Amino acid sequence: MNSGGARAEAAEEPSDAPAARPPGGPPCAPERRRYERLRRGDRIAVVAPSGPAEPARLEAGCAVLRDLGLDAVVGKHALDRVNLGAPGPVRDDWHRLAGSDADRAADLQEAWCDPRVRAVVCARGGYGATRVLDLLDWDALRAATGTPSGRGPKILHGSSDITALHVAFGTRLGVTTSFGPMPAGVLAGPGPGPGPAAADGASDERLDGLRAALFGGPVSLPGTRALRPGRAEGPLTGGTLSLLTALLGTPYAPPPARGRVVFLEDVTEAPYRIDRMLVQLLQAGWLDGAAGFALGSWRDCGDPAELDAVFAARLGPLGAPILAGVPAGHGPRQRTLELGAPAVLDVPAVPDAHEARPHETDTHETDKQEARPQDPAVPDAGALTLQTLPGGAR
Repeated sequence: MNSGGARAEAAEEPSDAPAARPPGGPPCAPERRRYERLRRGDRIAVVAPSGPAEPARLEAGCAVLRDLGLDAVVGKHALDRVNLGAPGPVRDDWHRLAGSDADRAADLQEAWCDPRVRAVVCARGGYGATRVLDLLDWDALRAATGTPSGRGPKILHGSSDITALHVAFGTRLGVTTSFGPMPAGVLAGPGPGPGPAAADGASDERLDGLRAALFGGPVSLPGTRALRPGRAEGPLTGGTLSLLTALLGTPYAPPPARGRVVFLEDVTEAPYRIDRMLVQLLQAGWLDGAAGFALGSWRDCGDPAELDAVFAARLGPLGAPILAGVPAGHGPRQRTLELGAPAVLDVPAVPDAHEARPHETDTHETDKQEARPQDPAVPDAGALTLQTLPGGAR
């Protein structure tokens, strides 16, 4: 197994080198075109490629998007409900999807191919995105990625189960995509019913992060724990861990992480299951040569200390910097990340809390001078920063 470096050496091996042609699909794009930032008044289509949305929560989330100045329209099947098996009466105690696979794929494709639509926003996650991949017309989607108006690629936005679409769209269409909070999820409020999306600091943080990612602005996410110091640069890849592993061995498998900064997060997975998925990625060679790791939220995934031990044991030997506690993924503080965009991961070494400070005196003035950010009492864990592009009209 090759070890990851502290920095992606693009001069020696381009981090966006073409991957092998997916079986039954087109060649992978050699590089990602960054999506065009939105402008006020742009139309966005809200579709449900996975689970069905609750009507009140979907409307509350769409209201948030409209408050951002966007013209949000909802796909025809977003509120449909079917069970996993053959068509028949819907049972609420069984898992449900937002319509049949064909209907969900049709909503997604129609929205992406509509020249009036500048972004396709997924209503929520759940399960079902992998089931629509074979039903999409990738040639038509590719033709519609850029519009005749001359504006750049449109946006695919969502998270969780939508990781499957992020990987497929990024690889097959050669575009960056937007990983962040969804309208029928936390944008609608704390749940389970609808609520104000800006009722607390976490909500303000979500909206500010979403606005910066979609309209243009600085995107820098601080971590809380430095598991391995170092600095890494490279395109951002990754998403929800369970979806990345589910795609391995399929025609939609993510390109290897070599030279890339890897973002990982998940929800309601026990530490041993997370360990097993990391082992799967390692044994598949997917993590060979990764430049660095940004670990997001791991909501309801067991003891955080056990998780940190798992990440240090599995990812540490790769030799790349590891930053934990990045506010992205599941949970209340969901920031938005542009997958495929150039990223910098900076993880400073944590000072030794027991190391004596130099020139220590008893003067009050010296104490004030030494109470600086790098003081062991207030460690700087590091941050994940994306290269900023100019935004559209705000």
